[in-house]
Amino acid sequence: MEVERQHHNVTLAILTLAGIAFALQQTMVIPALPTLQRDLHTTTTWVTWVLTVFLLVASVSTPILGKLGDQYGKERLLVISLALFLVGSIGAAAAWNIWALIGWRAVQGAGAAVFPLSYGIIRDEFPREKVGVAIGLVSAVFGIGGGFGIVLSGVIVDNVSWRWLFIVGAVGIGAALVLVHRFIPESPIKTPSRVDYIGATLMSGGLIAMLVALTEGETWGWTSGRTLGLAAAAVVLLVAWGMAELRVDEPMVDMRMLARREILFTNITAMISGFAMFGTFVLVPNFVEMPHGLSTSLQHAVHYGFGASATKAGLYLLPSSVTLLFAGPLAGLIGKRVGFKWPLASGMLLVAASAGSLAAWHAKPWQILAAMPVLGIGVGFAFAAMATLITEAVRPTETGVATGMNTVMRTVGGVIGGQVGAALLTAHTIPGTNLPSVDGFKIAFTIAGGVALIGAGIAVFITPPRLRRRERLVVSTTEATD
Repeated sequence: MEVERQHHNVTLAILTLAGIAFALQQTMVIPALPTLQRDLHTTTTWVTWVLTVFLLVASVSTPILGKLGDQYGKERLLVISLALFLVGSIGAAAAWNIWALIGWRAVQGAGAAVFPLSYGIIRDEFPREKVGVAIGLVSAVFGIGGGFGIVLSGVIVDNVSWRWLFIVGAVGIGAALVLVHRFIPESPIKTPSRVDYIGATLMSGGLIAMLVALTEGETWGWTSGRTLGLAAAAVVLLVAWGMAELRVDEPMVDMRMLARREILFTNITAMISGFAMFGTFVLVPNFVEMPHGLSTSLQHAVHYGFGASATKAGLYLLPSSVTLLFAGPLAGLIGKRVGFKWPLASGMLLVAASAGSLAAWHAKPWQILAAMPVLGIGVGFAFAAMATLITEAVRPTETGVATGMNTVMRTVGGVIGGQVGAALLTAHTIPGTNLPSVDGFKIAFTIAGGVALIGAGIAVFITPPRLRRRERLVVSTTEATD
């Protein structure tokens, strides 16, 4: 019996809800980390693992679940992902100590393939001319939910228990789970194959070693034995992963696919966008929360910042979340007319402009607020264009794993950006104190802007060679007439 297929707008609304619920939980813990440290009686190092363990597990599980979605059905794996995330949210809300909270956050991370699977469903279900705009909207939700997550977290942390962070998340995820299972049909496009356990193990080990080295390097010391040992292990495991994938008949990730010009350059740009975006989004709340005029000693005072509370700090990010809502679909419309590399390049230029503005002008609150909408448009353009470029460049049976790897590259870039920002703030402090000086923020914003500018240049070269474009046009025309 043929499965009844819903109108694509119904599917889009449900996927958008799932994306918002997921993205909220990604960032809601960031402003709550000091509160979690105090209430759970733990150290700064261990409370940071509430965020770190999510990134680690998500980076490993996302491409694996994306590949399984390509094999066994994207709707089925999206339901499984949301179920894992729901269980992790409920467990985190009931966590009795820091170790339990870290464990439940790891379970949340295991269900982090929501966006790659959603992109695959859109490609399978939507009319071709609507794919770009739909992916743009769902991509924008990633940034919108992240920005609103920080705002909502500030309100919750300032007024009620931190456990409500996860209760709110569980409600949204639970609703999305029911709607996905009830209304989204299973994809007719699958690629039956065996699971590549060797490839999955090597990739997982390499990513975990690399991300632990990056996240803990500042604490352990970048030249310590543990950091260098993990870095060496990451190189060995990832090289072994690449070699193994080239030798198996059914690899988890096709290395030849990743090496194609449009995929390679898009993934490089994804890493750069993660670096610039994550660094900027994390730095802005820290900057505005600094208590301007506070005397740190008889000789020194803090000459920047606005003394914002957690709630007010989140509100500084609100303009970027609002513009993101419109930027994603707009990037889809523009990309459909002129090609998706141009919204990507334009988005990276806008991110560079926003970061540069923050580096140069930050003495008044309005100067921060003026830069945020520009950042939102840039991030919305970049995320939407990257997702569409990837889905257009691969076969339908590769959509899940290809967009999953793109998400991993963005995550890795974000971790690197966050660590570079933290290192700069640690290296530049107000004399006689451990508080960061304004110079650390200025340098960090400048680097984020410069890296985004490089990303804009790389994006221009994403277009495949003319001969390959002509071959694809012939193939598409032939398929359409058959």
